[in-house]
Amino acid sequence: MPLNGHTEQSERFKNQINASIPLKKNLWQQTINAKIINQAGLLKEKGIPCRKMELWAKEVSSGDALNHESRAAVFYWQSLSSILTRDNSVFYRGQQGLPPNNLLNYGYAILRAITARAIVSSGMLPTLGIFHRNKYNAYCLADDIMEPYRPYVDLIVCHIMETEDIVEELTIEIKKQLLSIASIDVLIDGKNSPLMVAMSRTTSSLNECFVGTARKILYPIYV
Repeated sequence: MPLNGHTEQSERFKNQINASIPLKKNLWQQTINAKIINQAGLLKEKGIPCRKMELWAKEVSSGDALNHESRAAVFYWQSLSSILTRDNSVFYRGQQGLPPNNLLNYGYAILRAITARAIVSSGMLPTLGIFHRNKYNAYCLADDIMEPYRPYVDLIVCHIMETEDIVEELTIEIKKQLLSIASIDVLIDGKNSPLMVAMSRTTSSLNECFVGTARKILYPIYV
């Protein structure tokens, strides 16, 4: 992933660095709204009631001050427990947690790499986030922008849990399925696109928000 990703890179770096706090809070509000809506979309596809999620998405405020992301996450993972566990227990999402957390970790790592690549191609720094700001994290902005895309990884993991007998190990077949995230079709701006292409549209629209020529980030809508 070369640092020289765009011909206007210097100017785009400046716009990103000079982004105001109110703008960043608004962008994070849009991001969490899109994430919760997409999580609700996956639940709906699986026949799981998600009215609460739809209401929480509408209530996300600037900077997600009331932390609706966390509230929605608890409900979301508990709702998927019947698919993600095989003993009717409650699923808990955590990097060190029981399977299929290993599958989610791998899928999210692929998604993160796709996001970071698109950010650099759009002439921005993946290190400077709009919300995440850990000094040890070189990909804060990637961690921000990938949030609404996570449910597409979750969809693949749900399919693996429904079709594979052994999920404790990342077999070649399971890795192959998770790698398909780059080419999965998503609906963005009214058109179907491979996720990798959609991600480039998302990061391009983010740059336009930093420049001031747009006010909305383009995110896919889970349908």
